[in-house]
Amino acid sequence: MSIVKINVLTVPDEQREVLEKRFASRAHSVESSDGFEWFELLRPVEGTDNYLVYTRWRDEESFQAWMEGPMKAAHQGGGDRPKPAASGSTLWSFEVVQQAKPKTA
Repeated sequence: MSIVKINVLTVPDEQREVLEKRFASRAHSVESSDGFEWFELLRPVEGTDNYLVYTRWRDEESFQAWMEGPMKAAHQGGGDRPKPAASGSTLWSFEVVQQAKPKTA
């Protein structure tokens, strides 16, 4: 089964719009990666300032290849890079052991 990676980003209120715009401008940058299955950016609605960046991958090797290739390249740059919108980040890792989808009529 697949693996799930959830990047927990601590984002101050004043940086929320910045973060969402940056993700929107990079839309579709992960979809062509080998082994990629799903992406969601989850905005907090109450009680936390943590955004969740949810990705699902075929296997750990696919995720690591993306991390060392396209993702690493996208996050490197010169001195003119904008300041990060998040003030902190934690990566959670999970294996999918069960899943269900809606029944079709």
